[in-house]
Amino acid sequence: MTQTPKSGGLEGLTSAAKAAGGGRKLPPVHLWNPDFCGDIDMRIARDGTWFYMGSPIGRLPLVQLFSTILRKDPDRYVLVTPVERVGIQVEDAPFLAVEMQKREGPDGPALAFRTNVEDWVEAGPEHPMRFEEGDAEGLKPYVHVRADLWALVKRALFYDLVEAGEVREIDGRRMFGVASNGAFFPMAAAEDIERFA
Repeated sequence: MTQTPKSGGLEGLTSAAKAAGGGRKLPPVHLWNPDFCGDIDMRIARDGTWFYMGSPIGRLPLVQLFSTILRKDPDRYVLVTPVERVGIQVEDAPFLAVEMQKREGPDGPALAFRTNVEDWVEAGPEHPMRFEEGDAEGLKPYVHVRADLWALVKRALFYDLVEAGEVREIDGRRMFGVASNGAFFPMAAAEDIERFA
């Protein structure tokens, strides 16, 4: 059931997020456990667009603000402040990786991703990548952003990942994947990768 949170809708939630320290710094949402106030009509689409009551939120600073108070609870995604917690819908991943840069680091190649809310994250042991087979779109890559929040890597960047990929033997099996900051993230069995490209 969708309801209006106690704060008074989008304006109230925006004010509460600003008061909680949201913005370009990340407030300690993992420490907050206010009462659950119900779901609001907010949705993050597969393409990373945020919607409120069916209309896209066109202001990037507002989306960025909400992204700082986003948290994944065991049963749902929520926007959380010290005084309220409201559920929202996420169609796939809450973020979209829209740009990738590759550099050589002390542990070999390093892959950095820019999200649709202008955060940069570098894949590696603390920010792993995972690959899932989609229903129609082939192999879908994800990179961990923070806590239990992931970014779906934009389809156009998948081909850059394949170009940066290599074959390694993992548990006796030849796997194709990408390396970043000393970690290796298998995409698929080496013999299967062509069907995903």
